[in-house]
Amino acid sequence: MKILFYSHYFPPEGNAPASRVHEMAKRWVKRGHEVTVITCAPNAPDGKVYEGYRNHLRRREKVDGIEVIRIWTFIAANKGVVLRMLNYLSYCVSATLQSLFMPRPDVIVATSPQLFCGWAGLLSHWIMRRPFVLEIRDMWAEGITTLTSVDSGFLFRSLEAIEFKLYRSARHIVTVGEGYRDRLVAQGIDAEKIVIFTNGVDTELFEPRPPDIELRREWGLEGKFICSYVGTIGMACGLDVTLRAAEKLGHEGRKDVVFLLVGDGAVRTELEAEARRRGLDNIIFAGRQPKEMMPRFHAMSDCSLVHLKKTPLFATVLPSKIFEMSYMKRPIVLGVEGDAARIITASGGGICIEPENEDELLAAIERLRSDPGLAERMGQSGHDYVAEHYDRERLSSDYLAYLETRAMDTSSRS
Repeated sequence: MKILFYSHYFPPEGNAPASRVHEMAKRWVKRGHEVTVITCAPNAPDGKVYEGYRNHLRRREKVDGIEVIRIWTFIAANKGVVLRMLNYLSYCVSATLQSLFMPRPDVIVATSPQLFCGWAGLLSHWIMRRPFVLEIRDMWAEGITTLTSVDSGFLFRSLEAIEFKLYRSARHIVTVGEGYRDRLVAQGIDAEKIVIFTNGVDTELFEPRPPDIELRREWGLEGKFICSYVGTIGMACGLDVTLRAAEKLGHEGRKDVVFLLVGDGAVRTELEAEARRRGLDNIIFAGRQPKEMMPRFHAMSDCSLVHLKKTPLFATVLPSKIFEMSYMKRPIVLGVEGDAARIITASGGGICIEPENEDELLAAIERLRSDPGLAERMGQSGHDYVAEHYDRERLSSDYLAYLETRAMDTSSRS
């Protein structure tokens, strides 16, 4: 097949959408298919184009056999509303125009976030008359109002109308978790056209390994119990809970527990400044790191924190990082409700806490710190569960079979 994939994010960006598209696409290429990804110059999350790239009108490159076309967009940091909206809309316009010069694929896929990436896929479907699959990773309009000061007035209603017009127009929808499917069905989207292909783990990259003593030494963390957060430090994450927890440890005179935050995002600078203002030397910001370093940071950690703000919307979210951390045998402290909590409970791979509750966070850390045997058992249980259910190789194969069926469906082309 010729697969045309629209994704706002792609490596060297290291966020979950970029990783999912790359990991799926490179496996499809290995199976003999031609995959073209239309994306933009890498700049997430701070709106600065990465070294070695420029915001060209059009640039082609090969990544692991994938044909990558990078188009011009209005560059903006991943925070605020107006500038990001211009960023998203410019991608939609540039990507749709690019489709006018593309050979016709067998199937078109577009992934959210963001919403207008999905619209680029739908518009290209109408232009090319090829089957279209919309992948939903985020309830977009509701997410904006949850995380920003935008009220539920005209702007929200407009975004919501645009969002659900897209959902209704797409004949085939893929979601990454049951929570998204249930939410779509509850809002009137036909359940028959929705299938689930979850995120998973690259078992080669995130292979379990002994504790990384060398990296601990580099960061001056020998003898510490390390609770690490690895991922985007954005508005949704609610990581001010780590500041409150670190402050309580400081007041108790505890020097044995450290929070390590690895990544960048819209609120990293703000959190780091606040940590300095409070004099917290037990919380460390490692900044954005290359993807190949992620297994080393997991390996040097005693437990891994996965956390989102306490809001009903995030009960639908299934953070991909839980699969990577579990596979590397790290016990997880999970501050996310809904699907993610059900998986951690079923796997026995960690401890679920109430989101934004620093007391429960500290209690979970103390439980793991004081009982290394428990931490080891949870790490092993999480690893075994993810290996059985969330291997990216199997998931990509199932997804590919689904796309092959869609490509043969002539009714999808109108």
